[in-house]
Order: sequence, then C-alpha cells, then structure tokens
Amino acid sequence: MTALPIQNWRYEAGPIRPPSEACSLLVRLTRNCPWGRCRFCISYRGAAFEARSLEDVRSDIDAMAEIARFLLEESWRIGTGGRITHEVLNAAAEAGLPTQYSYQVALFLSAAGQSAFLTDADSLSLPVGDVEAALKHLYSRFPSLRRVTTYARSMTLCKLGAENLRRLREAGLTRVHVGMESGSDAVLKEVRKGVLAKHHIAAGRAAMEAGLELSEYIMPGLGGRERSAEHAGETARVLNAINPQFIRLRTFTPLPGSALEEELAEGGFTPLDEDGVVAEIRAMIAALDGISSQVVSDHDWNLLMEVEGRIPDDKPAMLSLLDAYLSLSSENRQLFRVGRRLGILHFLADLQRPPARRAAEEAAEDLKRRFGDAEAGLRAVAPFRM
Repeated sequence: MTALPIQNWRYEAGPIRPPSEACSLLVRLTRNCPWGRCRFCISYRGAAFEARSLEDVRSDIDAMAEIARFLLEESWRIGTGGRITHEVLNAAAEAGLPTQYSYQVALFLSAAGQSAFLTDADSLSLPVGDVEAALKHLYSRFPSLRRVTTYARSMTLCKLGAENLRRLREAGLTRVHVGMESGSDAVLKEVRKGVLAKHHIAAGRAAMEAGLELSEYIMPGLGGRERSAEHAGETARVLNAINPQFIRLRTFTPLPGSALEEELAEGGFTPLDEDGVVAEIRAMIAALDGISSQVVSDHDWNLLMEVEGRIPDDKPAMLSLLDAYLSLSSENRQLFRVGRRLGILHFLADLQRPPARRAAEEAAEDLKRRFGDAEAGLRAVAPFRM
C-alpha cells in the first residue's frame, strides 16, 4: 500500500449535531456559540465564539471531498463495489488516513451522501454572503447532496428576516434546527435564553416564509415544578403560532457543571419527576391546535420515545399513550422507569412481555438491595435521566 495520495485531509467537524444528522457531513462554519449563557447548557461553556474564514471552510470541504473520493476508490480496489465497509476503513488507515477524518465521511457515503450539517451553534450569524458561498462550494464538491441543515438561534433568524433566509434557501440550505426550549417568557428569562416568545414566533415565521424546513426543540421539565403548567401552555401557544414542520422533544436534564444543576444542588430549583414530565408533555400536546407539525421524540433523555406522530391526525394516539403510562399503578410506573433507564424496556408495551418484565423486576430488586429503594438506585446509576 502506497502512502495516502491526498495533499490535505485535515478538517474541523464541530462537537455537536442533532440525532437526525448522525450520517450527515459535518461542515464547521463557526466555533462555539455566540450567546453561550443558557443556564441548562454546558456544550460551549467558557469557549469564545469564533467565525471561521470562508477560505478555511472551503479548504475543509475540499479535504472531505478528497477523502470521499479516496474511500470510494479504495472500495472498488479491494472489491467491495463502492460500499464503505470496515475493510475500506482499515485500508484507508493503513494508507495513513486517521480514523477521526475518515469515519464521518464514511458515514456520509454509507447513507448515499445526501445530507450535510453546518456547525457549530449558530452558523447563520455569519455574513449572509459567506454562508451563501460556503453552500455553493459544498454543493459543487458534493453534487449528491439533497439536504443541508444547521442550528440557528431565534434572534439570529429575526435579524436575518425572510428575504435573507430565502437567499440561503436558494443557495441550498434546506432546514434550520432552533432551540426554542420554551414559549414561556418567565422560563426563558430564568434560563437566560436571550430571547422571548415573540422572538421565537417572528423567527419561526421568517424561516417558514423563506421556504425552509423548521425543527423546533422543546425542553419538557425546564420550568421545574413551579412553572410546569405555564411552560406547557405557553410553549403550545408559540408552536401554534408558527406551525413548524417538526417539534422535537428533549427532556430537561440537569447536566453536571451547568448553572441549573448548581441551583438544583442548592435547592433553588424544584425539578419535575419523570411522571411530572410525562404529564407536562401531555398538557402541551393536548394544547397543540390548528397546525400540521410532526412531533418527534428522538433523544434518549425522553422517557417515552414512542410518543411521536403528526398533529392533528396522530394526536389522539399520542395522548392515549401518555394516559396509558399515567394510569399505571405507581409500582408499574416505577418498574417501567427502571427498565427504560437501564436499557431493559424500550416501549410501554414491553411491560406486558414476561421476559422483559422479569428482567426489569430483577433490576429493580437489585437497586433496592444496593441502595435501599429503586428510586435512589436510579438516581445513583442513571443520574442524568431522572
């Protein structure tokens, strides 16, 4: 095997992307977050925001394109017919291509090379012309692309407006992922989100008017016990005013090192238990009206990941599932939480499957022996999902 025949194979990818972008090419336009003050977040804590130069972004895109070409050539050379297998990655490593540079490109190719995601937290905060140029270069090097998405702050979308967002859509941007978190001004102020409900509405409407797909991320439990009803009701109100294509649930989890985790430890924030979060999600979904959004539960922090469907057609089924959990006995709710958080149970119906139920019961008994009761055990072994 000869040395790697690529002059430039180094690129930056960024640390975070949505679960739906797991197989996307990660193109880093910025580093970190221009806001960085949200009290629930630790992703970019203490890191300064930086705008990368268009020259560097283009160089990264070129490097990924060369890696893609090399991987495909290796696939044909070793007889896998264009499929990106472990054998292809091993051959690339033997040629001198480090795995951290080949792996994401390999995932992208394995998924037919159709999606890319622009990182980090708010790439649209760059000048419109720079984002436009980056998009055009990306499509020129990867003509198989069908979807290019990015995170964006509501305040940034407000400043851009529908006209500039339409320019980006015409250049190839297809979807924006927005961390709404809540529609309650009180909750948004408490967590220092840096926007209010009116900004979320204006931003969402601008994105929709521009023809972009819009994913709004909601954080059940973020208002704690004190603001649960307001959090659910006001979030539904804002979503009804926008009608985004996607409503994605991300249950609040007090991450170690976050300001809210520190407040929780000091007793200044009363978190909802998992039953309370389920009840809050039910209240929010019940209040969704006059929209055609897809509710998505694609994150492991959510207790009931099967709560998914389109409003309004699937709303009764989602409410029925939430009610089914809430109507269980306290013992069965606890058993499901134990099984779900330890990876034994995945769906509510698993409680009715004797082998899965027995395994969950054994796990619950083990927690009781080790920690005194199952709830204390879960807090000890799965603290970020409680």
